[in-house]
Amino acid sequence: MGNPLWQGSWTTRLRIASGLVLFTFAFFHFLNIGLGLFHTDYLHGLQDGRQLVTRHILGSVILYAALLTHAGLALVSIAARRTLRMPFHTALQVVLGLLIPLQLIAHLVHTRYAHEAFGVNDEMGYIIILMWPNMAIWMQSALLLVVWIHGCIGLHMWLRLTGWWGKMAPYLIGVAVFIPSFALAGLLTEGRRIWSDFADPDLREQYIEHYNWPAPDSFQALVGVKDNALMAFWMALGAALAAHFGRRLWRRRHSVRVRYVDGPEVVSEKGMTLLEMSQAHGVPHTALCGGKGRCTTCRVIVEDGAERLPSPSPVEARSLKAVGATGRTRLACQVRPQDPLTVFRVFRPDGGRNRAHASQGQERELAVLFLDMRGFTARTTGQLPYDIVFLLNRFFDAIVPAIVADGGTVDKYMGDGLLAVFETSDAASSARAGLKAAADISRSLKGFNRKLAEENSPEIRIGMGLHLGDLVLGEIGAAGHATRTIIGDAVNVASRLEAETKALGVELLVSEAVLRSAGGRTDGLALRRFQLRGVAGPVSALPVARARDLAHWSEPQEQTI
Repeated sequence: MGNPLWQGSWTTRLRIASGLVLFTFAFFHFLNIGLGLFHTDYLHGLQDGRQLVTRHILGSVILYAALLTHAGLALVSIAARRTLRMPFHTALQVVLGLLIPLQLIAHLVHTRYAHEAFGVNDEMGYIIILMWPNMAIWMQSALLLVVWIHGCIGLHMWLRLTGWWGKMAPYLIGVAVFIPSFALAGLLTEGRRIWSDFADPDLREQYIEHYNWPAPDSFQALVGVKDNALMAFWMALGAALAAHFGRRLWRRRHSVRVRYVDGPEVVSEKGMTLLEMSQAHGVPHTALCGGKGRCTTCRVIVEDGAERLPSPSPVEARSLKAVGATGRTRLACQVRPQDPLTVFRVFRPDGGRNRAHASQGQERELAVLFLDMRGFTARTTGQLPYDIVFLLNRFFDAIVPAIVADGGTVDKYMGDGLLAVFETSDAASSARAGLKAAADISRSLKGFNRKLAEENSPEIRIGMGLHLGDLVLGEIGAAGHATRTIIGDAVNVASRLEAETKALGVELLVSEAVLRSAGGRTDGLALRRFQLRGVAGPVSALPVARARDLAHWSEPQEQTI
């Protein structure tokens, strides 16, 4: 699957891009205000630096195009919605987004427009004097908080699809709280200072001259522009709502019946997505990405009526292909039923508690190592249980450090064996780490066997299967008791390769996929093809009598064995 951050339709990507532009502007604007906590020169210095970008013709075009695009897409989204029922976080973001223009318009008119139309020097001091100490300062403070919360919600809903966001979120929450606090502290500090100066008649005249303070008729013109802009916003919002309710009234003449397996039967307006139908009727339906087609957690199996559905769009087809979905599987957020359907929800939230995003799984191409001790049953027959446990722990103490040192993690222990995964940055480094770990395990085992020989105990032999392929890493188990593990065909292949080492009498079978990804040449190697049980096609692998002979494959260079 491609980058999950940029999946979805072009309108989704445009909304994300414009939102990032506006969030970046807000971030530096709020930091700028916060510098008033230290010194006026710092505050004005950063403002001058910012305006070199935002007042440049290119910067202005990008900034105001992003503003109009983001606002326009929001109104279009409201008009296009099939229902106003939505999750709390979505409703909160919509409400906050609609509140922003009510104060932002006045702010823009009295700053940028006043600067362009009347030559006003709209430094921070001018803005603060204009608002201080009346209700405007509190309204603009509220605007700051509304903009920041709206942006943070959008950023979270976008980045939570990545693997690193959950780890960084606790730290970024601190940043998210600090930025508006810092800005408000700077605003209050600078406001008190500059208002104290403004109370001095001599300094007031200097300030008025410095800022080229607008004349009364200019102020009246600014108020008129502000009122007209607000009226335009209200008209645009009214048009969006009128379009929304008009579409609903029109669609009520056409309805469709949907039956959920193990769930209710509902009648909804045609034109709604299946996910919107679920949400409109309170039917629990998982949708991790919020219904943007950027995940498959809302997918359903259409048990009746699949042939009457239109073919998947490119967005839906890409997501379904990534999970190897069958022909009757569709994404509820993309399907718009026109005829009766019977569907089965693949993922259903249980009660009011949803799992975290990490539990849904993350697909990676990684190397996995399956290891098993040879002749364990015969070796331990007649021994005391405590002695068996002691031997196993000594064995794992000897070999597991080699796995960990090479970047691997033991996913699970299985009696006298284990499954390890090498979760590195990419497939190539994972393959090299797996090869190095196999070689290091072999060397560590050789040293452990020397100790056993000194104790007059028989040596331990092992078999290993090493393969690289697509895996899903996620939490598996009952809610609240799930552990992180791996599943996928690559695990099965590694297990089957390990089983083949017994008949061949070798220590390791390493698949061609691992060797190729590690960066080495495979032509001329004694590769063998195996038809493994439970694996669709043949797998080429290299038998290695002693895994330590593969040490040079752990480096990213082309070599032959």
